[in-house]
Amino acid sequence: MTELPLTEEEKAQIRSRLHVLEIEHHDLDDVINRLAENPTQDRLQLQRLKKRKLVLKDQIQKLRARLIPDMLA
Repeated sequence: MTELPLTEEEKAQIRSRLHVLEIEHHDLDDVINRLAENPTQDRLQLQRLKKRKLVLKDQIQKLRARLIPDMLA
């Protein structure tokens, strides 16, 4: 099943969501790096943050793929 082309409004909404997710991803990266430097840091909390960061990365990739569809599809 092929998707219909995105409207300009849909593209704008996706770009806006992408921006928010990219900021959160970057912020999580900073927090994870700072927490990883502390040997007394709760490792479970660190793992949860890393998992959230991966979820964000997947969401970002999916949204980018919607904005730039694969030419071979």
